[in-house]
Amino acid sequence: MIPPGATIGIVGGGQLGRMLALAAAPLGYRCHIYAPGEAPPAAEVAARFTRGAFDDAEALARFADQVDIVTYEFENIAAGPLKALGEHSELHPPPRALEIAQDRLAEKRFVLELGGRPAPFAAVDDRAGLDAAMAGIGTPAILKTRRLGYDGKGQARLMAPGDADAAWAAVNGAPSVLEGFVAFDGEFSILLCRGGDGRIVLWDAPRNVHEGGILRRSTVPAPATFAPAIEKGARLASAIAEALDYVGVLAVEFFAVGGEALFNEMAPRVHNSGHWTIEGATTSQFENHVRAICGLPLGATALTAAGAEMRNLIGAEADEWPAILADPAAHLHLYGKGEARPGRKMGHVTTLS
Repeated sequence: MIPPGATIGIVGGGQLGRMLALAAAPLGYRCHIYAPGEAPPAAEVAARFTRGAFDDAEALARFADQVDIVTYEFENIAAGPLKALGEHSELHPPPRALEIAQDRLAEKRFVLELGGRPAPFAAVDDRAGLDAAMAGIGTPAILKTRRLGYDGKGQARLMAPGDADAAWAAVNGAPSVLEGFVAFDGEFSILLCRGGDGRIVLWDAPRNVHEGGILRRSTVPAPATFAPAIEKGARLASAIAEALDYVGVLAVEFFAVGGEALFNEMAPRVHNSGHWTIEGATTSQFENHVRAICGLPLGATALTAAGAEMRNLIGAEADEWPAILADPAAHLHLYGKGEARPGRKMGHVTTLS
């Protein structure tokens, strides 16, 4: 057990790190942020900040020596240096979860081994491989880089075989995965937290709506028609956590297709679709992540209201803050970022019903 008064090291300085630090403070923990760049959002609310590159193994080791336990809030970090960091301080979630989640092909194969069902897919290593993949999967389809893709980045749609050249150029010829389109009823995510003792708690599964590859809103409870798919998704997510001996919050995204749950991707960290838990659940995903990695008992995950909706504030939408604050049912979270670029998550607002 890591007792209150200790320092939690967080690799990554974005809004997820910011909300982790805010959740850790009431429990008596200090947070030390490690990230590139100057004064990232998480550093504004943390006790300490170290500026360093994610692939600088020596700097990460020095950082780890200054904290009592380490976690991360961003999975596009080289797994090698992060694994070496674990030799200097206890690290959760486990590096193996990061390694699998960083590679879409490895991720899908791992889920298949556990009995999960992803959308139809094929590996694409070169331009000829894309033609072969399309011959097997057909179009429409979506080409995704195996690594470093999030919020719609590193992706290209192929509506017909004639789109292949443009799609291959769009991913810069990087090793990729071709996924067949799925006619789904909706998207949802399973959010769970697993403690070091193996206990797992789950939150209500939110229905997620994406626009342009970016999460627009998450709503709980999900439609009743999603219930069979959610039950199957929860079983698979729990199996993933068990297989990885996972500690902390894990998010697994699914497509609901009839009563089936088609695996989309997993995130070995706190997740955007769980932001509603700050006001909408007895214990937020951020607090339970802190509890899990520090060896504390996990908190209850029951809803605090009949339902909740979280909406991301993207780009200039953050300028709507006066109107949002005028709504007594709204809970505003601004991330302290500078330029409100198109597609950039600047904050979110949660409304309880």
